[in-house]
Amino acid sequence: MAINFRQETLANGLTVVAECDEAALTASVGFFVRTGARDETPGLMGVSHFLEHMMFKGTSKRSADDVNRDFDDIGARANAYTSAEMTAFHAAVLPEHLPKATEILADMMRPALREADFATEKCVILEEIAMYEDDPMWVLYEKCLEQHYGAHPLGHRVLGTRETIATLEAEQMKGYFGLRYSADNTVVSMAGRVDFDAACKQIEALCGAWARTQAGRDNRAPAAADLEFELRSEKVNRAYTLLLAAGPGMADPRRYAAFVAAQALGGADNSRLHWSLIEPGLAEEASAGLEPHDGDGLLQVLVACDAKHQVEAWEIAEREIAGLVDTVTVADVERIRAKVATGVTLSGERPEGRMHRLGRQWLALRAYTTLDEELERINAVSVDSVRALMAAFPLRPRTIGRLLPAS
Repeated sequence: MAINFRQETLANGLTVVAECDEAALTASVGFFVRTGARDETPGLMGVSHFLEHMMFKGTSKRSADDVNRDFDDIGARANAYTSAEMTAFHAAVLPEHLPKATEILADMMRPALREADFATEKCVILEEIAMYEDDPMWVLYEKCLEQHYGAHPLGHRVLGTRETIATLEAEQMKGYFGLRYSADNTVVSMAGRVDFDAACKQIEALCGAWARTQAGRDNRAPAAADLEFELRSEKVNRAYTLLLAAGPGMADPRRYAAFVAAQALGGADNSRLHWSLIEPGLAEEASAGLEPHDGDGLLQVLVACDAKHQVEAWEIAEREIAGLVDTVTVADVERIRAKVATGVTLSGERPEGRMHRLGRQWLALRAYTTLDEELERINAVSVDSVRALMAAFPLRPRTIGRLLPAS
C-alpha cells in the first residue's frame, strides 16, 4: 500500500501530520516545537536547550525515573534535540506501542519544572558548556556566528554561555515555556503504521487543553558585512579557518542547487577541496556545506590543518571557491545529485527518518512535499542552476574566522 499523507489541526492550533504506511513494521512520533536559540532574548540565551533537559525530569504524574522506565517498558528508542530554530522530542516503537509512546511524550511536554531539578540540571548544562569549550571547531563556529550575525538572534549560542546559564532563574524559564511551548507553536509528526484518526483522537484528549499563544518570530534576513578576526589559544596546536556567508533559506528552492554546489566544493570525497587540500596532505579537514534557516541560510567553508600550512591551505581554498562557477561540470552535478538522492532515499526508508523529515518540514514551511517530489527537485539541479546560485550567493560579504595556536 502506498504511503498516505494526513494532516489535521486541532481547535487550539496544534497540528498533527503523518505519513501512514500499513506495510511498515515500526511507527514513530515526535513533538516539534518552533522554538530555539534564535527565539531567546540575549539574557535568556540557552533556555531552549536547558528546557529540553528539564522535559526529562518528570511531570505532575511522572518522576524522571518513571519517564525512562516507561519508555524502556515499551522498547522505545527515544531522544530529543535543540537547534537554533526548533526543539524536538521523539520516539520510535513497534506499532502496538505507538499510543503509549504518544502519551509519554505528551505528558513530558508539560513538565513539572521543579526548583530542585532546575538547580541540579544547571550544573549539568555548565559542564556541557565546558566540554564544548575544549572542541576547537565548536569554539570557532560559535564565535563566527556571533561575529557574522551581530545583534541578530541567529548568532545566539544554543547552549548559552556560562553567564546566561548561571544567572537564569526558574521563573524566567517558566515564562519562556508558557509563551513558546503552546499548541499553535507545536507540530506532532508521525510515520509508519499509524491509525491516524485514532491518533488524532488520542492527541486531542491529551493536548486539547493546551493554550494558544500566537508566539511569533522575526525571520527577516540579517544584514552582513565583510569581516575577519583571529583567535589564539593555548589549547590548540592546529589551525582552523571558517568562512560564513549568506545562502538560500528553507523556503528558497535554490537550496537544492546550493547543496550540490557545496558538495562539489567541499564534499567528503571527490570534491575540489578534497583533491586540492586533503589528498596532498595539506589539511586533515576541508569541507563546505549549507545550513538553511527560516528566512535565510548560511554557506560554510572549513579548513583545518597544521599551523605552518594555514596560509597556503587557505589560499588554495580561496582559489577553489573562486573557480567553482567556471569549473563545475555536468559530470559533477550528475554524480552529486545521485549521492544526495541516495542519502535522502535511505533516510526515508524507515518511519523514524520520515517522521523527522515531515516534522522539520511542516514546522518550517507549513507544507508537505513527498519524498518523490523532493527527489525530482534534486534531480532538476543543473550546471546552469548551480552557476545561477553562485551568482546570487557569491560568498560575499562574508565572515572569516581563524583559531590558531597561541605561539
